[in-house]
Amino acid sequence: MALGGGTFLVQNKVLPGAYINFVSRPRAMGTLGERGIVCMGMALDWGEEGMICVDVEEFQLGCRDVFGYGYSHEKMKDLRELFLGAKTALIYRLNGGQKAALTRGSLTATAKYSGERGNDLRITVAENVDQEGLYDVMTYLDLELVDSQTVATIEELEENKFVVFSGTGQPEETVGEPLAGGASGEVDGSAYEGMLKAAEKEAFTVLAYEGSDEITKKLFVNFTKRLRDEEGVKFVTVLYDYCKADYEGVISVGTAPELVYWTAGMEAGAQVNESLTNRKYDGEYAVDAKDSKRNFEEGIQSGKFLFYDDGGEIRVLRDINTFTSFESNKNSDFSSNRVVRVLDSIANDVARIFSDYYLGKRSNNANGRNLLKAEILAYHEQLQQIEAIENFTAEDVTVTQGTEKQDVVVYENVQPTDAMEKLYMRVEVV
Repeated sequence: MALGGGTFLVQNKVLPGAYINFVSRPRAMGTLGERGIVCMGMALDWGEEGMICVDVEEFQLGCRDVFGYGYSHEKMKDLRELFLGAKTALIYRLNGGQKAALTRGSLTATAKYSGERGNDLRITVAENVDQEGLYDVMTYLDLELVDSQTVATIEELEENKFVVFSGTGQPEETVGEPLAGGASGEVDGSAYEGMLKAAEKEAFTVLAYEGSDEITKKLFVNFTKRLRDEEGVKFVTVLYDYCKADYEGVISVGTAPELVYWTAGMEAGAQVNESLTNRKYDGEYAVDAKDSKRNFEEGIQSGKFLFYDDGGEIRVLRDINTFTSFESNKNSDFSSNRVVRVLDSIANDVARIFSDYYLGKRSNNANGRNLLKAEILAYHEQLQQIEAIENFTAEDVTVTQGTEKQDVVVYENVQPTDAMEKLYMRVEVV
């Protein structure tokens, strides 16, 4: 049976298989890039320090092995919120700590990772009932058996997903003795600097920080501006209550800080032809989203990403970012996250297409430039087919020789579409 399967928005699948919609179209060489990756730092009670990559399937089925708690555990609530929209998460563990350990006779069992979750590990050693001279060494997390090995000596024991063994000779019998001394460290001021340094090496759609520290928020904004404006790396950052960013690459959640996780996941998972305006909040937090019309209006005007109560259902008021300093060459369109998604996708995907198929591989002559133009046109046709842009024609793209022999200059006109948000209706009664 093929591994791939399901439906598709654009033809960018990797695995062989049948991806079936009502209509199929031939694939262009360059396609729309995949979305759905969130990068975020978290203080955790278990797991590798530094950056780890977890996809939604691994989180749902192997959450305990990665984070130390099962999928339904309360401590996984924020990650469940994140994965309601995200397909993949780059999680940076911000804190270290102390590893729990147990020494019984000549056997030492040490938690594989630091953190207080290690104190919930227990070791049982018992003589094997069938084979004399052998011992069953069992590792429990809470009351669940997570590993069992039958050995004659300690040296034969192999580390498992939770415990590393050391020592020599025969193990001493013990019943459910807990590891102790595990502690989760605090997040210090340099933790987020380390996280952003690691994040700069990764590719993601959304960066997020749910905290309230103003200096850290400013650090995230400056990081975002530098990568977007100076290095051309297009992503957006989700923060809580930071409209002062006044920047199309920063979204400021204004209703409650815990909604940063859901918002980051949904913004990452939203396709270029989707808006989160009026999207129903389907997370687990009890959200108070009732407010006056005036406060909602002021919030929108200041660039807040707000939620409202619609008859008991919590919904996104408008899918906007913090950009409010409109001017003639950068108008209010840039405050729409759907528009920014389209523009960022064009920037990221055209750069990828050029790098993969043209950089150092095609001659910079009329034929080579015509091939590049055809590829850019095919890409934009995909955007138009899914209604991410409109009114696009071949005349909207020009590709010419640059100043140097190696330079190629592309100029294009593009009209991103947006979702309907306001209805103005006139009714004449005769």
